[in-house]
Amino acid sequence: MKKFCLALLLLFCGIMSASNLLAQPIVKTHVETGDIEGVLENGLGVFKAIPYAAPPVGDLRWRDPQPAKPWTGVYKADKFGPWPPQPTRPGLTKDMMSEDCLYLGIATPATSVNDNLPVMVWIHGGGFKTEYYGGDLWQYLAKRGVVVVSIEYRTGALGFMAHPELSKESANGHSGNYGLLDQIFALKWVQRNIKNFGGDPSKVTIFGESAGAISCSMLCASPLAKGLFHRVISQSGGSFAPYADAPRSNITGSTQRIAEQQGVEAMKILKKKSIKQMRQVDAYDIVSNNQINCWPCVDGYVITDDQYRLYERGEYNDVPVIAMSNSDEGVLFVYGEVKSDAVKQQAKMMFGNMADEALKVYPANTNDEAFHANCDLFRDLAFAWPSYAWAKLQNKNGKSPAYLAYLAQPSTRSFSGDPRRRGVSHVDDILYINGEFLTQPEKYPTEAALSEMIQQYWINFAKTGNPNGKGLPYWPAFDESKPTTMQFSNGASLVDLPNADKIHFIDKVIKDVREKTEAARKK
Repeated sequence: MKKFCLALLLLFCGIMSASNLLAQPIVKTHVETGDIEGVLENGLGVFKAIPYAAPPVGDLRWRDPQPAKPWTGVYKADKFGPWPPQPTRPGLTKDMMSEDCLYLGIATPATSVNDNLPVMVWIHGGGFKTEYYGGDLWQYLAKRGVVVVSIEYRTGALGFMAHPELSKESANGHSGNYGLLDQIFALKWVQRNIKNFGGDPSKVTIFGESAGAISCSMLCASPLAKGLFHRVISQSGGSFAPYADAPRSNITGSTQRIAEQQGVEAMKILKKKSIKQMRQVDAYDIVSNNQINCWPCVDGYVITDDQYRLYERGEYNDVPVIAMSNSDEGVLFVYGEVKSDAVKQQAKMMFGNMADEALKVYPANTNDEAFHANCDLFRDLAFAWPSYAWAKLQNKNGKSPAYLAYLAQPSTRSFSGDPRRRGVSHVDDILYINGEFLTQPEKYPTEAALSEMIQQYWINFAKTGNPNGKGLPYWPAFDESKPTTMQFSNGASLVDLPNADKIHFIDKVIKDVREKTEAARKK
């Protein structure tokens, strides 16, 4: 009898052991280029560096992304890929970078390729010039039941330099938006392969911060990205300003023609005479030259027109959107002492006959007021107004809902070390998404509770296209006539459009600039 019981016990343990093995998340799978193996990390299957495109080196520099080559055997995706070439800084050295940077990472809780979990694809920020896809791959979000993908793309001049020679090389006559084409190429890869990580290719949410949020906005308007994603979360960014046949400014973007001229100047700065010679220059020498600044341009191919006008005409990828801005974003970009007289002079130069009105909504009667006026103006031009314009246009012309959010949680933790900070700085929203506050709930109890809430809204949205769910304050789609902006501060509550007087002033300014730039282009 004892032997029988022991046999049963061993059999039971064997079954449980096999069951536990089967319940583990996916760490070995197959993609279109071969077999791949990741690592088990924090209860997730983590694949740290999957090549989704060929290395954009040599003759492939400043060309559309090309397919990755297949491999034999099992590819070990246990280490993150290199940073894209960018200026060095403390903690980031040249040896950590490579032009061979088109990799993506995946964190999956799925135990089967048939789990069909929602997918969230992260696009990092950095002003289209810096930053990196690697890190913890948003594991706090993944643990809530989604497959998270983080993608790298070409940054700086390697990702966004235009030039007449490059436009002639292209079958579509475009140049300059290679980093955006990388993002689109990666999203196509996700559509073809994410099933093998337990993800559902019909439930893809793109989300990003700063330049990543601007990228999300541009992808919403690009015909090349149609059908590649189904919801969008924008954290501090959007692309709804007019464009001009002039260098990019605080208010306007630029055409490909101007971007090409800037590419010609970049070639002169580097003392080269052809794109062939430019392709032989060390990548770091290009991206580290602070005289060379590149940004996405209206090329008629990836970005086809003024995005505001595209939304007015209904010519965009109509999917549910969450757009969030922070209460004191500009404090990260305004340095040192700001003089009242200087701000008043700046207002005259920037706003012309609207300068007096500008100084009413952004008063600068003292140096302290002037500092915060600059911070608020930066916040509204770069982040708050684009988020508002996005929600307003979608509410008016789209079929899918747009949800507007405003992060205003007081906290001692911030990416800004300026003692004059009055609210949530640019980038601080990352702390609520990446789980940093959740690792220190005893130190940041209010922030940790809010982090739980925001993450759950994000996950609900990724699953259904609607952020609402059990146990959360109800969040209606944006309607400017009602208190429908969700303010995150000591919990979540609905408010009217924050800083409405400032936002409406910026709206009027940009409308005026748009009309003038459009008239100039028609001449």
